[in-house]
Amino acid sequence: MKQVLIAIDQLFNALLGGMADETLSANAYRQARKGRPWMARFINLLFFDRNHCFDSYLAEVERRHLPKEYLD
Repeated sequence: MKQVLIAIDQLFNALLGGMADETLSANAYRQARKGRPWMARFINLLFFDRNHCFDSYLAEVERRHLPKEYLD
């Protein structure tokens, strides 16, 4: 089920103009670094976690969402 939720998140991000293999939260963090922090602030508030978008960005960079077969 977790993979389905990630896929839906990535689809929504792509529909909004983000990269296909990136979550909306990771994209929001990247946008905040470019001086557009509104989406990251909103998502962080939504999850009651001030570091949610940053943590999502790190998960993308570290490829934590990939199946184990791709990490070996």
